[in-house]
Amino acid sequence: MIKSYNVLLAGVGGQGTILASNVLADVGLVAGLDVKKSEVHGMAQRGGSVNTHVRWNAERVFSPLIGMGEADAVLVFERAEAVRYIEYLKPEGLAIVDSEAIRPITVTSGGALYPTNEEVEAVYRQATKRFCMVPGAEIARSAGNARAANIVLLGALSAFLDLPEETWLKVIAGRVPAKYLELNRQAFLKGREAACSR
Repeated sequence: MIKSYNVLLAGVGGQGTILASNVLADVGLVAGLDVKKSEVHGMAQRGGSVNTHVRWNAERVFSPLIGMGEADAVLVFERAEAVRYIEYLKPEGLAIVDSEAIRPITVTSGGALYPTNEEVEAVYRQATKRFCMVPGAEIARSAGNARAANIVLLGALSAFLDLPEETWLKVIAGRVPAKYLELNRQAFLKGREAACSR
């Protein structure tokens, strides 16, 4: 059984980072753990950076914030954000990154460079062997809607945690509108299947 686990989730506005962190927090609560969560929205409504910290512990969690080098896992929905938050990962922690590119205007206008999947992987491979790049948006599109990429990545994360699949699905059912439930269920299960080997 999980005794403690710290997950930093990062993405840009509109990717469902907050929903994913709410699901993750609820899963911890259902598992009987103490849970704390913190959100930083930034310029989220304009596609800016969004990050959330979710901390689980069998005992008491005193702070919702994860310190540098203390995240057991980083779950990243946009690959440039992966580079920004690598310092939070514990040595040999788990990194799950969506391979989808969301290039900001500074990149599309030619003023800045955007990291390739290979560059992101090279940076993470220096920090951990537990790196998993998942085509989250692509899998979500195949399930019916690219906006479910956040749930795909949660599915991938769930494959590494010792909690029943049913717990995750029950929490997701309580968090998404009924008309999108089957889409999100499929996105979660496909993400679980897509998780890299442990």
